[in-house]
Amino acid sequence: MKKDETPPDDDLRPEYDPCVLKGGVRGKHLQRYQSGTNLALLAPNIRAAFPTDEAVNQALRSLAEDRHPA
Repeated sequence: MKKDETPPDDDLRPEYDPCVLKGGVRGKHLQRYQSGTNLALLAPNIRAAFPTDEAVNQALRSLAEDRHPA
């Protein structure tokens, strides 16, 4: 039995109104999103030494306490 490989004409689910989906802007909220995040990309060797968020935070807290004792 041969499969019908023609794609459907419309794969949008019936509960979505196509009129509402038009006019979207790519990246509209990107700048606001990025301002609320605090991410740092780690080099592979650093990532291996500090495999979890908590390990990174603990190391940075230790460094900060050495520089600025409470």
